[in-house]
Amino acid sequence: MQHYSSLQDARVQGAWLTIGAFDGVHLGHQKVLKELTAGAHANGAPAVALSFFPHPVEVLRGPLQAFYLSSPEEKLGLLEALGLDVLIQHPFDQQMAQTPAREFMEQLNGQLDLQQLWVGHDFALGHNREGDFPTLQRFGTEMGFEVRAVGALELDGEPISSSRIRRLLGEGRVEDGARCLGRPYALSGEVVKGAGRGASIGIPTANLQIWPKRAVPASGVYVCRAGAGGRTWGAVTNIGVRPTFDEKLPAPVVETHILDYAGDSLYGKPLRLEFLARLRDEKRFAGVDELIAQINRDIEAGRAHLAAKTYR
Repeated sequence: MQHYSSLQDARVQGAWLTIGAFDGVHLGHQKVLKELTAGAHANGAPAVALSFFPHPVEVLRGPLQAFYLSSPEEKLGLLEALGLDVLIQHPFDQQMAQTPAREFMEQLNGQLDLQQLWVGHDFALGHNREGDFPTLQRFGTEMGFEVRAVGALELDGEPISSSRIRRLLGEGRVEDGARCLGRPYALSGEVVKGAGRGASIGIPTANLQIWPKRAVPASGVYVCRAGAGGRTWGAVTNIGVRPTFDEKLPAPVVETHILDYAGDSLYGKPLRLEFLARLRDEKRFAGVDELIAQINRDIEAGRAHLAAKTYR
């Protein structure tokens, strides 16, 4: 797959193109991209996706925390796996937000020599979202490309969307989020030193330094699969502010107890956590002994869940 960091760098002939933020690359995105790619290749044309970073919502509304379902690097890997020929990750800024729809489509057509443009039925681009589907159809007639509307993929009677997945994660519903993504929701970060309380009570944890803009599941305790250095383990992860210790943390901390792992060789290295199921809410305990007893019950529940389920 060819990867371009801006539209100006890309030169393509006869592109079949789709446009979107593609945050999380969920099942709805996957369906469109797979169908686009199959159709393009059947017609001897390149399959091209135009994505944006930052997300247009962040540029139009201001900085966002705990929002993104995937980093630009993660999104690149997910899109490449779908068989695209070209990915353009174009920077979105205020100048682009002010660009008229016709001007932007003329630029797109000039750079990519469009054959087909696939967009959602409610898609719009350009200043004030003036480039809606009927307008894009008119541009296509004038500029020589076909515009195709793609319906949303639904699950349980509701469209799959990035905003829906963010809501599910915010409610701690990681299993429902995984159904929309087609895979478990995952967080990656560097393992950093924490307060050392886990080790002091005989249940060591790895603390993850997460990109602040990444969406994090609701505070609570989760069954996870941890991966580092080509190895994987079961894990029980706590997201929260450690209320038993009254630490008054400014933001929830992601710390995980990796099952059947000993040592400290993970410090300073990347660790990936896949969230498989939620065990319980975070809660304040009367003391450390009560906390330890609950953590041990969480670990047993995590082991039982991992033994009963098969994850690909």
